[in-house]
Amino acid sequence: MSSELRLLHVGEAGGPRVKLGPYDIETLIAESDEGAATAYRIRIAPHQRTQVSYHLVAEEFYYVISGSGVALLDGMEQPLRAGDFLRLPPGTTHGVVTTAVELVMLDVHTPGSRTNRDVYFLEGGPEGFGAPQAP
Repeated sequence: MSSELRLLHVGEAGGPRVKLGPYDIETLIAESDEGAATAYRIRIAPHQRTQVSYHLVAEEFYYVISGSGVALLDGMEQPLRAGDFLRLPPGTTHGVVTTAVELVMLDVHTPGSRTNRDVYFLEGGPEGFGAPQAP
């Protein structure tokens, strides 16, 4: 982590992107610029079901930019549509089922979480997610 935080601007064209299972993850804060949080723009294609995951340390915030789907939160279904906001305390299990349109969300974790840090799956993670480091 950098000892000096700096102002960041990531335009619509976005930051680095990686495809991991059903997730198209765009990093909005590079690891070298990470401070107290991480932020991603997440895209999930139509008719997809993500695997259920959770974080031991990070609190997670989702804001639905566009599309629709269903969030699976601690086993309960919650409809998602543009403009919805979710706050997930540490330990909250969560997954997503998309409808006939792509779901695009802003995803923020505090403290930061990355594909190899503080991401745990109930049943083996999607290809490309690294083994999490112990908290």
